[in-house]
Amino acid sequence: MTTYSRLLSLVLFVLVGAPPVVAEVTHSFLAFGKNTYIVDADGKKTWTYPAATRDGYMLDDGSMILTLSKSKKKYPGGAVVKIASDGKETLIWKGTQSEVNSAHPTDDGTYLITEAGANPRLLEISEDGKVLVDFPLVCQKKNIHLQTRMARKLPDGTYLVPHLLDFAVVQYAADGQVIGKFDTTVEGDSDHKIHTWPFTAIRSPSGNTLVTCTNGNRVIEFDIDGKVVWTLTNDDLPGKWLQDPCGAQVLPNGNVVIASYAAGRADTKAPKLFEVTKDKKVVWTYTNGEKVGIHTFQILDTDGVKVPGPAMK
Repeated sequence: MTTYSRLLSLVLFVLVGAPPVVAEVTHSFLAFGKNTYIVDADGKKTWTYPAATRDGYMLDDGSMILTLSKSKKKYPGGAVVKIASDGKETLIWKGTQSEVNSAHPTDDGTYLITEAGANPRLLEISEDGKVLVDFPLVCQKKNIHLQTRMARKLPDGTYLVPHLLDFAVVQYAADGQVIGKFDTTVEGDSDHKIHTWPFTAIRSPSGNTLVTCTNGNRVIEFDIDGKVVWTLTNDDLPGKWLQDPCGAQVLPNGNVVIASYAAGRADTKAPKLFEVTKDKKVVWTYTNGEKVGIHTFQILDTDGVKVPGPAMK
């Protein structure tokens, strides 16, 4: 609800005793995936980019950092580019292996990058591409595509990296040493372990870590000791809306927005994005009728008000 709508609702209630009008929540957002675009609060695409992306950020100055999917000619190993507010594009990093899976603009003005390949690694680079940190990732090497996803640098200088087929989110020190791990396997029927693949891991100021698990179709929150304190599954939702949940963002009010990458393939009415409260009430959905999914995203504003950065995504 916009500020104007709230004021109008209050005036009507005071003058005529009418109940306050509850307007739907609105968001504008930046979407990444096979298609890259911005959607406004009315659900209309206002900007598109002519390449597939895996990750990205809109910065406070209006520029964007995009993690490009690999392409046969220009970027066979993927890349990271910066799009200035005037549209000028600058190459920050050209991938040296099979894929570049994430690029996080840090509070230090650097970029955290992960490369998947024969030698999966984490790099932190400067604006001009100088390598400041470079160490190997402790993950399986058989399936390159499922080595890493949304790696993020934390305020304490450590790194949080999901490893899909290792079924764990690993926390690395600046020297590459493993200092923590969240196991995303869950108990199933008859003591059967369900190996869920972590995709996005978000560390909150409280120390809790929210993780989307793709093949498990669930979202899990761990406390600082690794205990599961919150779980969202399709049993908690109006329908089977968790369909390969990849991207996620925690909003300032504590609500969580989730991207279901496979939504729309079988049922074009299934929401691509939805916002849920911590008591599991759905308050916003986005459906565009397309079969192409949203890989990750960034909510830019809510009810016409800009979401303050840095985005927790």
